[in-house]
Amino acid sequence: MLKPVIQEEATGCGIASVANILGKSYQQMKAVANSMGIYADDKSLWSDTEYVRKLLINAGVSISPKETPFNSWGKLPDTALLAIKPHCIDGINYWHWVVFKRINGQPVVLDSASYLPSNIRTDFEAMQPKWFIAVKSI
Repeated sequence: MLKPVIQEEATGCGIASVANILGKSYQQMKAVANSMGIYADDKSLWSDTEYVRKLLINAGVSISPKETPFNSWGKLPDTALLAIKPHCIDGINYWHWVVFKRINGQPVVLDSASYLPSNIRTDFEAMQPKWFIAVKSI
């Protein structure tokens, strides 16, 4: 059974999402991130794609070079890092990182937010994706 990683810090969605893609625990991924100079309390982690890209590439994951605007759930690749809940604060764009996956052909979103009743989501209409980074190989 799929067991999503839950973020342990309010701003740890990027680290947790990468952990969900790699099959690691939050603490394992946080240790790797910290060793690379990436920290959950850095707001850039959820306002810039550079940090999650570095974590994935460091693990040998092949990802798309650019963000792709979201058009529909059906057009997403089998695994994608997805930016949802976009908002702007003081002219800086922020979002919440989640992982889209097709498991046995069924689409799900692994959302690391600790406040959710279920971290395996299928309430697609509620998520408001902005764009995604395709995960090509793990």
